[in-house]
Amino acid sequence: MEAAQITLAVRSTLNITRIFQQYMRHQNLAERYRARRRRQRGHVSDQDMDTDFSESMGPGNVCIMVLMGQVHAVERRFWARETSTDWWDRIVLQVWDNSQWLRNFCMRKGTFMELCDLLSPALKCMNTKMRAALTVEKQVAIALWKLATPDSYWSVGNQFGVGKSTVGAAVMQVAHAIKDLLISRVVTLGNVQVIVDGFAAMGFPNCGGAIDGTHTHIPILAPEHQACEYINRQGYLSIVLQALVDHKGRFTNINVGWPGKVHDARIFRNSGLFQKLQEGTLFPNQKITVGDVEMPIVILGDPAYPLMPWLMKPYTGSLDSSQELFNYRLSKCRMVVECAFGRLKVFWRSLLTCLDLSETNIPTVITACCALHNI
Repeated sequence: MEAAQITLAVRSTLNITRIFQQYMRHQNLAERYRARRRRQRGHVSDQDMDTDFSESMGPGNVCIMVLMGQVHAVERRFWARETSTDWWDRIVLQVWDNSQWLRNFCMRKGTFMELCDLLSPALKCMNTKMRAALTVEKQVAIALWKLATPDSYWSVGNQFGVGKSTVGAAVMQVAHAIKDLLISRVVTLGNVQVIVDGFAAMGFPNCGGAIDGTHTHIPILAPEHQACEYINRQGYLSIVLQALVDHKGRFTNINVGWPGKVHDARIFRNSGLFQKLQEGTLFPNQKITVGDVEMPIVILGDPAYPLMPWLMKPYTGSLDSSQELFNYRLSKCRMVVECAFGRLKVFWRSLLTCLDLSETNIPTVITACCALHNI
């Protein structure tokens, strides 16, 4: 006999021995019960004996009957709802062209595959005896579809042939992977000189970016504590995304998570960006002379922000022609940040709906959307 057959025979013998031991133990308990009844009655008939024995039929007897072939054992299986993944496997991956990928996943197929390769170290899972693990590509696709549409977890799950809890898990796993692996590579300042030249071509010299907070805040569900702090001036619960963008509308610095009630200036003063600008470590020490004044690289903000040597804001009140021209050029360049917020919410439409996530997970998802916006 081979080793595997010997092992199987030993296991079967041990199982049968355990079943007989259970049977004998059960029979011993039944005999004690019958003896106690005889003592209580003083005598017992054959009919009573038969009745007592029939009542003693328990799990041990059932096991014996299974071994004797009188009862057929039923194989236990874990129940799972049958789903279909044909749409993803056969249509999306094999048939869709780049225009369909852009329309549904906000990126071309080649970019999608590159993104999957970058996120693979954090998302790759092993198969188990219960079921095969989701591929990295399918996890990323589920997350992108959920972030790019206002669809519910249930409808996204039906689309990809998974459960709604799997959709929620995929969204958070992909968001955490983007935050851990990509955010420092994607949301970064880049070449400062290219940014300065870009804003100069738009009409404002020596400018390194435009800053603003989302005017239409990102709506959320009421948090468990201090919910009133999240009610913004429009009257709904939200959190604020503050961002610095370059001349093309790419995010170069983001700050996510402040309650909707907090003013933009307070968020800015408590950010790491303010600290870097104050210390002069964000931009290189590159100055130009305007009139008789040396001007460092500046950023542009709206009237809500404080006027600083490195932050320009529009004039207010009664203006002369030169001040109006200054405001026009500043506003023209500052519009790129508002356009960036508009594109962010148009492509990742889940930010337009009420995010049904925990207070700690919402900033992670918004950060991931900002990284995907740059990609």
